[in-house]
Amino acid sequence: MNSAANDPEHGFCRDCLTPQRTARTRCQSCGSPRLVRHKELYSLSLAHIDCDAFYAAVEKRDRPELRDRPVIVGGAKRGVVSTACYIARICGVRSAMPMFKALEACPDAVVLKPDMEKYATVGRQVRAMMQALTPLVEPLSIDEAFLDLSGTERLHGKSPAMVLAEFCRRVEREIGITASVGLSYCKFLAKVASDLQKPRGFSVIGEAEALAFLADKPVSMIWGVGKAFAATLERDRIVSIGQLQTMARDELLRRYGTMGDRLYRLSRGEDDRRVDPGHDAKSVSAETTFDVDMASLADLTPVLRALSETVSARLKKAGIAGQTVVLKLKTADFRIRTRNRRLADATRLADRIFSTGLDLLRKETDGTRFRLLGIGVADLTDDARADPPDLVDQSARKRAQAEGAIDALRAKFGGKAVETGYTFGRGVRGKGRASSE
Repeated sequence: MNSAANDPEHGFCRDCLTPQRTARTRCQSCGSPRLVRHKELYSLSLAHIDCDAFYAAVEKRDRPELRDRPVIVGGAKRGVVSTACYIARICGVRSAMPMFKALEACPDAVVLKPDMEKYATVGRQVRAMMQALTPLVEPLSIDEAFLDLSGTERLHGKSPAMVLAEFCRRVEREIGITASVGLSYCKFLAKVASDLQKPRGFSVIGEAEALAFLADKPVSMIWGVGKAFAATLERDRIVSIGQLQTMARDELLRRYGTMGDRLYRLSRGEDDRRVDPGHDAKSVSAETTFDVDMASLADLTPVLRALSETVSARLKKAGIAGQTVVLKLKTADFRIRTRNRRLADATRLADRIFSTGLDLLRKETDGTRFRLLGIGVADLTDDARADPPDLVDQSARKRAQAEGAIDALRAKFGGKAVETGYTFGRGVRGKGRASSE
């Protein structure tokens, strides 16, 4: 690589990848203003890649007539926003916002129901392109991942920074969506950087500037500091990361326990976590938001059964099982309840997920009206030792065999070929949203 191509002061153009030999603000070759320059540009190799407004971007790709329209992907009027395009975000729409509030903020928005199968297909395409760059890819969700490109310069014939810029061009050209890149020396700051210039961003945070960069940022930027903990810090008159930088580790440990150690390290840009390509989902779940609030066990039961079957199907397809069943409920006033029960052994069976969830649900149906119901499993493992024969409950074996027969029929004739008495005629199958974390 010649010296001009490796000059961090001049950098390169993100649109045509031409190395820059001057300090001009536009590319000397194509005239683009999308230049990247940084003193540590060619010494950094840890990146976070995040697709821009992923669900909405896929929908706009497939429906060109929506290109200039505000698009919201999510439930109906009683649902919540899964993703909003950037046009809708300008109007104030945000992920997880109740749909009625989103439509108040952006009444002209086009609302589309999520197509998770399509998004998963596109996500796999993006993931495959990431893995062609380096084997060290740690997925965080369907559309984002950490990448460690250390030692790949000889393989690709160019720096990690330029490889990442080329990757974004390929994603845009071949898949039809856009992505943003954060490049740094640690995972924490790579993730922070990827959010700085969305959409189509490429931001760099070097080690030399980390302390100064973080100093005036809010404490909520630190990984793990949610609204509740940020409020606790604010009560203690700590609102900026710079304030944490002046505090001793022992003091932070005394005040906030193990979280104090995280505050101390991350406020100083210290993060030694490595990119782990073996990173797996921590849970598998499915949930649905009702058009009309539900309160009775009779109304909620068939929905719970359908969601349990959705979770079970995903577990079986992935060859995994979970040992903790988690029930999620959201009340009419948006308060979330989660209840969980750890099983004696891991399961992937819809029957066990449903029966455990039903026991948990019975205790919550006290007249409270719910707008959302979800069920899932956590503490995931492979399914080799899942669902051993129950020597006490002999009927459990028969139910497991029956479920296996139903799975075979659905695989041959389609998901709706066989329905249980809980869901038959109820119109609940396929309703809701499946997710893994």
